[in-house]
Amino acid sequence: MSGELSSLQATFRSAMAGVCTPVSVVTTVEDGRPHGTTVSAFTSLSMAPPMVLVSLDAGSDLLRMVRRTGTFGINVLSSGQSELAIRFAKKGPDKFASVDWSSHHGSARLTGSATWVACSVAEVVAGGDHLILLGDVVAVDTAPAEPLTYHGRTFGTHLRHAEAA
Repeated sequence: MSGELSSLQATFRSAMAGVCTPVSVVTTVEDGRPHGTTVSAFTSLSMAPPMVLVSLDAGSDLLRMVRRTGTFGINVLSSGQSELAIRFAKKGPDKFASVDWSSHHGSARLTGSATWVACSVAEVVAGGDHLILLGDVVAVDTAPAEPLTYHGRTFGTHLRHAEAA
């Protein structure tokens, strides 16, 4: 059975690499100090009321902090921010060293992000080895920048498709 599960997990991982996702850094500020991690599992959930969902590893330090603070921010990175995506995907306490950010609504807003969404935690739902944060949107801002995307295990961006004549 475990061989079947490993095969399914490998096939699933490969299939999900073919799904284009926005690259986002989820953040919170606890005791005046920013914390964050790179995620690809983020999407809008509801327009009335405005809500989003984001998935964090059940053992994540950031998840524990978000649960304590009750707030989180989502920074959808712009196409020129792949170095930030890599930095925040790694473990370690100094992810914000030399990073330009500001504190808003209990989260760290990264300068240059294509989109920023501040949320209060509405609910936490179990989902396998991750927990899903449902967030009530309390503030949002966008910039005129192409988003950073992840597809086929590489970074890229969205290009407008030529319209049919």
